[in-house]
Amino acid sequence: MLNNLIDSIAIKLNQEFGDGVAIHKEQVKQGLKEPCFFIMLLTSNQKQVIGKRYFREHPLDIHYFPSTKDKNTEILDVVDRLNDALEYITMGGDLVRGTKMYHEVVNDVLHFFVNYDLFVYKESEASDPMETLTVESGLKG
Repeated sequence: MLNNLIDSIAIKLNQEFGDGVAIHKEQVKQGLKEPCFFIMLLTSNQKQVIGKRYFREHPLDIHYFPSTKDKNTEILDVVDRLNDALEYITMGGDLVRGTKMYHEVVNDVLHFFVNYDLFVYKESEASDPMETLTVESGLKG
């Protein structure tokens, strides 16, 4: 499910920014070509709500590496576009809403933080039903 979430974000980024901006799901050690995005899941947690229903929180950090000399102007433009584009993503045919959006700029790299929190229902494995049961009872007396 987490890979589907990251794939859904990558699809949404591609729709918004086009093929001219690379989207990475793994860190690039050498040869990074700017502009580009890097999607990173920070942590993940799950809390049981009732029965087989769980609430999962997924905070993500989306890095943006700008390419122009006017990095601040480019970053602020990207922040505006990300706020609109990542408010809703489609994952498995369902809309998932992004919350807790904020950004930071560190060493000319944009860090855009967004949470995708959702409820999940865990299906249990079907077990074989009992075939027959014979009960004999009586009183001793």
